[in-house]
Amino acid sequence: MIAVIVAALVGQFTLMQWTENDSLDWTELIQVMEAAINELFLIMAAIFFMVTLENRYKRRKGLKAIHELRSIAHVIDMHQLTKDPERSQGKAYQSTKSSPVVKLDAFLLGRYLDYCSELLALTGKIAAVYLNHFDDPVMVSSVNEVETLTTDLSRKIWQKIMILHSSHQGSSLPIESATNAPTPPAVAPSPATPHQA
Repeated sequence: MIAVIVAALVGQFTLMQWTENDSLDWTELIQVMEAAINELFLIMAAIFFMVTLENRYKRRKGLKAIHELRSIAHVIDMHQLTKDPERSQGKAYQSTKSSPVVKLDAFLLGRYLDYCSELLALTGKIAAVYLNHFDDPVMVSSVNEVETLTTDLSRKIWQKIMILHSSHQGSSLPIESATNAPTPPAVAPSPATPHQA
């Protein structure tokens, strides 16, 4: 479209035929210059609009995707409200009638929190992918906000993981072994020998 506009302007000037008898007085010259300047401003505005059209389309599409990633990060964080290490231990936590049922033991809760931390990391990295070959300041700012958000939420999850691990430091087995260790079979007492009697 820009090439068509430039070609039309060049063609218009080349088609004009100037003769020696054509003359302009000052009033006509000022009117012609005023009209030419107005047309030039309109043409430059149209060229600027077409030059920035692709960037504005990419920016609008990218900001929509970044908004979805931000919503995903908040959904992941929303599911952490009831995932506290105290509820999985069952010692100091007292549930009420409206409390959710605790279905995760220490091992499963640790796995769940680890997966959520990985999901937040992937969400931040996917947001950074949108900056490939598109160095737009608005997009860079939005991606930085998403990465900061996912990092802060992941830090909260890792605090829960550290609390969960610190509560099992007194045990000689790690969380996975302590929860999944098979119970030893019951050994029947051997009959007493006459000498022991």
